[in-house]
Amino acid sequence: MEIARYALAGRGRERCSRSSITVSANLQGNAAAAPRRFRVDCELKYEVQSPAHFVFQVEAVESGQLVVDESLTLTPSVSVQRHTHGPSNNRLIRADVTPGLFELSYRATVELPPPAPHGAGLLESPVSGIPFDYIHLLSPTRYCESDLLASATTKMFSHYAPGWERVEGIRQWIHDNIEYTIGSTTTTSTACDVFLQRAGVCRDFAHLGIAFCRALNIPARFVVGYIKFPEGTPDFHAVFEAWLGNRWVLFDATEMAPIDELIRVGTGRDAKDVPFATFFGDARMLSMSPSVETVGTTVPFVPVPVVAPKPHLARPAYAV
Repeated sequence: MEIARYALAGRGRERCSRSSITVSANLQGNAAAAPRRFRVDCELKYEVQSPAHFVFQVEAVESGQLVVDESLTLTPSVSVQRHTHGPSNNRLIRADVTPGLFELSYRATVELPPPAPHGAGLLESPVSGIPFDYIHLLSPTRYCESDLLASATTKMFSHYAPGWERVEGIRQWIHDNIEYTIGSTTTTSTACDVFLQRAGVCRDFAHLGIAFCRALNIPARFVVGYIKFPEGTPDFHAVFEAWLGNRWVLFDATEMAPIDELIRVGTGRDAKDVPFATFFGDARMLSMSPSVETVGTTVPFVPVPVVAPKPHLARPAYAV
């Protein structure tokens, strides 16, 4: 039987100097009210040992941001099926791949709208007022055991004023008490694991924030995307989003990059809904490089085909 293997965001990157970046949600809206344009260049390389089926989520979503131009190159060339998941707008690509070296190259120019309005003062919605589409985001999930953390959450955060102040308190607590430590967690680590061991990576920070919010009857969800880190190796980034004031507000407890510059790729209940790659078969990742650069708003983007490198089966730079 073929077993699915998932590649999740936040597998580990060098830690940036978090104190040098101001990124909390309460500062959204301080930037100039003008669109920002970014160039994404994502490359994934695999060694495929036997026929395998891949599912990728690497394309920028086409809602809430403008995909100005994009190109997708698979080497060797294979036919693909595409699907956009209606509720989340996540864009999926799937393909059958034969043994050998396999490479995906995704390039895009994405324009983000001006930063969202200031979040301070936004109120929580009563459970009776939460839209049907989001009511399921109050329930515990595989990585976010809000039921198991309910008692601790109430003791830790019930003194905050309901609404944005409480969620910002959650974000700040995670930032102050959870150490960003590469290799401290695995793809099976949950919010409870992170809460107990007090260490994790961006995926774990997001899961803990989601679990705390749901334990307080605040709908919360997992968001993954591209972002330009001031320091360190390029990687996908994960944050969480809370339903406040009848809109979604992003929060990032890692404080590693400006949150209003996140280029959204996927939204889900937790990381299992938005792996950037899933494959069925015998394959291993050789490398990945999801880089982001700021570009001028008037510079056109011309997709450039990426030529596959010669086969190289050295020790992988990243492990799936």
